[in-house]
Amino acid sequence: MSLGGHPNNVVSVRYSSSLVFTVSTSYIKVWDIRDSAKCIRTLTSSGLVNTGDTCAASTNRTVTIPAGENQINQIFLNPSGTVLYAAAGNSVRVWDLRRFVCTGKLMGHLGPVMCLTVDQTGNGQDLVITGSKDHYIKLFDVTEGAVGSISPTHNFEPPHYDGIESLVVQGDCLFSGSRDNGIKKWDLTRKDLQQQVPNAHRDWVCALGVVPASPMLLSGCRGGVLKLWHTDTLSPLGELRGHESPINSISTNSSHLFTPYIWEAKCTESGTNQHDVTELEPR
Repeated sequence: MSLGGHPNNVVSVRYSSSLVFTVSTSYIKVWDIRDSAKCIRTLTSSGLVNTGDTCAASTNRTVTIPAGENQINQIFLNPSGTVLYAAAGNSVRVWDLRRFVCTGKLMGHLGPVMCLTVDQTGNGQDLVITGSKDHYIKLFDVTEGAVGSISPTHNFEPPHYDGIESLVVQGDCLFSGSRDNGIKKWDLTRKDLQQQVPNAHRDWVCALGVVPASPMLLSGCRGGVLKLWHTDTLSPLGELRGHESPINSISTNSSHLFTPYIWEAKCTESGTNQHDVTELEPR
């Protein structure tokens, strides 16, 4: 199965049940993959909805953004799969996937929103965390049915020294990676800074990931280096050169790490019934 016909590079992919969402330039394609790869909707950064596939494929590598639109940098689904958040320009657009309509925008950043992640409270309220080129991380509480412009409920201080490129949540902790080459660890309950590694990499920290059931944080940089950190202390556990190009995304399951390569994790069981990653091998 191939999901093609994009106007330029695909920069973000998400899936929920039978739907897959792909991002290229200012467009989000919505694919129904139950029978075949069929594009059923095309969403735009400005909030328009078109039935079917309405953005043409192109072999031109120059990124062209139509007038009135913005580059969509990342998308994220809420845990229930009913809402899609799309970062474009200085805001995040909120899409109700039950009706395929835009219901509002998360506002407040002074620069383009480069990354976001979404968690959910016990009462079903979405907690949207955004990172921007303005160096700041913001938290938005989004209640079900909220419409219009939504302001942040918290700004994380102190900010990074450069733009935020990556965010990941593990339990009550948030980790952020920045163009300042650093990684910060935040307490989501107290909403304060716990720890930081100012020069975690020699280049932008473009991707972060966590290993399920293990106190391991993974980071990837623009220089292609992959590093492992202990989530409790942010002490380094190892590194390797994974690629000759930037590592822009990291995904994990219980035994594998996915960058553009697939890595197999060699684990040992610790005394706390957790599994510690001791080695990564490409497959």
